[in-house]
Amino acid sequence: MLILTQENYDKTVQDNEIVVIDFWAQWCAPCKQYGPIFEKVSEKYPDITFAKLHTEEETKLSDYFFVQNLPTTVFMKEKTVVFKTPGLLSEEELVDLIEQTKATDMDKFRAERAAKKAARKRQP
Repeated sequence: MLILTQENYDKTVQDNEIVVIDFWAQWCAPCKQYGPIFEKVSEKYPDITFAKLHTEEETKLSDYFFVQNLPTTVFMKEKTVVFKTPGLLSEEELVDLIEQTKATDMDKFRAERAAKKAARKRQP
């Protein structure tokens, strides 16, 4: 399990196709429940990088991802956020989102996102 910091963030995202990040804090009771689930699921996917980010120690990264609720899980593929899910996930929900991330066609994903962004710009 990787501890994600400002110092290793760029390299981690650059060097890994899929990165799943658990944003947590020491005082957060749901985070304490989620930690073992996140760890258990990480063992099923050795080809995916699982990282924990302590929000009070890494405030710049928490702010960058607009984390407002804990825990929050971010699923990245090819340096792009595919899903961002606040709240405690069950093992089944976490596995489902990982499988969806793995199955995401990134060319299609980026094209759809660009189209939505363009549509927003056209609206008065």
